[in-house]
Amino acid sequence: MNRLFFVKRMAWLLCGAFLLAALSLPQTALAAETGGLRYTVTVTKFENRAGWHGQWDIGDAWGLVMTDILNQSGRFIVLGEKDMRNEAMREQDLASSGRTAQGAKAPVTGQLTPAQLLVKGAITHVQETGRSGGGISIGGVSVGGGGGKAEINATIYIVDSTTGMVLASTSVVGKSTSSRASISYSGPGWSGGYSNFQKSNMGKAVEDAVAQGVQWMIGQLPKVPWRGEVVLVQDGAVYVNRGAREGVTPGQVFLVGTANVIRDPSTGEVLDESVSEIARLQVTTVKEKLSVCEVINGDIGAISKGMMIQRQ
Repeated sequence: MNRLFFVKRMAWLLCGAFLLAALSLPQTALAAETGGLRYTVTVTKFENRAGWHGQWDIGDAWGLVMTDILNQSGRFIVLGEKDMRNEAMREQDLASSGRTAQGAKAPVTGQLTPAQLLVKGAITHVQETGRSGGGISIGGVSVGGGGGKAEINATIYIVDSTTGMVLASTSVVGKSTSSRASISYSGPGWSGGYSNFQKSNMGKAVEDAVAQGVQWMIGQLPKVPWRGEVVLVQDGAVYVNRGAREGVTPGQVFLVGTANVIRDPSTGEVLDESVSEIARLQVTTVKEKLSVCEVINGDIGAISKGMMIQRQ
């Protein structure tokens, strides 16, 4: 039993090492630029415009791998894919209809976490030659594989969920050959036939492309506004609706003030949004979804519920 535990432990350590090496994330520089703050994101199914058809739905596979790697990166709050969120809403609607047993475990409406960023895109080219197979599978983690090669091209978009505008886009090319080691992932979405997809060269090419896409997404974060709101001012403290879940840590400093929104008079479209600074807050206590701050510059009497905060 101890030997089996050791083998599984080593497999997961190898998985983490390969993942970090594949992403090559400049964590220190990014943390300095973003303060280590996280953004809520959801992945929509990628369109298969390559005309590739196989045993697996490549668009679904892409979404599963990207959701997993985004989550493992530690830079995002990853929400369920669109189909899972739709299922959650159906369960909430069923519970609110009164047809289910009511209790503390019953799902309620009004609690879904909104996504700030939407990730979508299209698979534009797929090429596969030769056959693949083999490798070692330990505790749901597959290392290595057989011969052959595969290539997948995809275009990725980051969309602002508030405005629907494309914030950034890029194209990635993922490749897999017999000389390249790979790590595959195991989870609820990879049951049945998907385990074979993980071991295939196409699966490895998807992982390679997704890793590139996630690295690119993380590089865009300094350009994406990170904001929150004041939810309470009481007893000399200011409470804001961002906490450990969003990467807030004690000692961080935020600007607080009123939001200035400039709209196009003919279309109503938001052209620019900024914060008129009233004071500066420093985080003293962090909870899961809430932080308590003290005023280090400015008048606490001028701060009120609903005011916007943003990173310094």
